Amino acid sequence: MTTAPPLRWGLVGASDIAATGMVPAMRRVGHEVTAVLSGSASWAREYADRVGARAGLADPDAFLARDDVDAVYVSSTNDRHHDQVLAAAAAGKHVLCEKPLALTLDECAAMTAACARAGVVLAVNHHLPAASTHRAIRDLVAGGAVGRPLAVAVTHATLLPGRLRDWRLGDAPGAGAVMDLTVHDASVVNALLGTTAVEATALVGNQGPWAAGREDVAMAVLRHPGEVLVRTHDAFTSPYTPTTLEVHGDEGSIRAVGVLTPEPEGTVWLTDAGGTREHEVPDRRHPYDLTLAAFTDAVHGAGRPVVDGTDGARALAVALAVLESARTGTRVPVAAVVGNRSD
Repeated sequence: MTTAPPLRWGLVGASDIAATGMVPAMRRVGHEVTAVLSGSASWAREYADRVGARAGLADPDAFLARDDVDAVYVSSTNDRHHDQVLAAAAAGKHVLCEKPLALTLDECAAMTAACARAGVVLAVNHHLPAASTHRAIRDLVAGGAVGRPLAVAVTHATLLPGRLRDWRLGDAPGAGAVMDLTVHDASVVNALLGTTAVEATALVGNQGPWAAGREDVAMAVLRHPGEVLVRTHDAFTSPYTPTTLEVHGDEGSIRAVGVLTPEPEGTVWLTDAGGTREHEVPDRRHPYDLTLAAFTDAVHGAGRPVVDGTDGARALAVALAVLESARTGTRVPVAAVVGNRSD
């Protein structure tokens, strides 16, 4: 765990993920939540009471002017990330932004540049690459346990909890399974292979009982450099599907079950010429705790975030290519999505 001084946080967006996930993690690592910003003053005050923050505000200028906010956690709807991160950078606040970082790669570039100019840290809450199970899998691959990687398969299909069946299922910019789940897959696979996909082929659909809006299921095939093929299955509609990450090489295979959740759980299995055996993962700290530890160290000049702005843009690029392929029925080069929006 980091030994750097704790941070004082302001929450931009009075969201479910902040209350149920990030605020508890901030407290576990010894940080303080001091203020909440929301579009509704009454909801901001109610939410601040709920999470134990000192103040709930609706005025962005007053929020960012507070001297008891060192860093902001942005968990508003996806279409607001760009403007809110730029404002935070201008105020000299370090930023941890929910995924996806933005809706376009141009926006990502502007956000990364603004934070660099202001001398503040920008990180994206792609928590999965922080997980100890994923770090163990990356170490196995880097150490040659599977030989030359040939294929990766990601199953990230779950049932969207009732409390989250809001804008994600509608037509809001950034809604849908691809921007919610596939972008996470991309952050995992990019870190695992050390490359970004070069092209995408995809289909999306609507399977759920709710009114059809954006896609609630997506399957994609991605091509990475070195002819590594990646298959993703993402859905809001599968209540009994275990999440899995598989890596297949010319000398072995890894199958990890239950490792695509925010919790520090799951098992990792390695199969090679010696048979199949479980690979022990001794460090079971929460991925959010590990994300915050790396972020805090980066704020104090030691190391880098688990996922920085450039990493977040690369994950977004893959998601946008998947959406464009589904829309056009064609293979889409990932480089061709620059400037495209999810809407």
